Amino acid sequence: MEEMFKTALETLSFITEAIAGLVIGVAIVQATWSVLKIMVSRKPSDRAKEDVRLHLARWLAVGLEFTLAADIIRTAIAPTWDEIGKLATIAALRTVLNYFLEREIQSDLRQERKEVEGFQQAKPGN
Repeated sequence: MEEMFKTALETLSFITEAIAGLVIGVAIVQATWSVLKIMVSRKPSDRAKEDVRLHLARWLAVGLEFTLAADIIRTAIAPTWDEIGKLATIAALRTVLNYFLEREIQSDLRQERKEVEGFQQAKPGN
């Protein structure tokens, strides 16, 4: 029974890692396509570049969450100090990545609000 449980968790961990790879792979393809479209446009905007970067970063964070889940599952099977250290490193990396990503998203939203407010104030009749 215990061996069957370990096998099931190993399979689940493998599937979770495969999903992480798929998420990251699709994000890379989308970002590459977006970058190519920006490169061939006559006047690429900094905003478009920033949107691609933030979009990719968000999906990388999702992929990292899946890898963390896979490592948690794997560590639950037979935790070694090496696996626990790897799990702690991934958790710390995810936390730092999410912290800075959230800061950038909030900064980006504040900038958008300022631009919208500036546009509304500049409209005739205001």
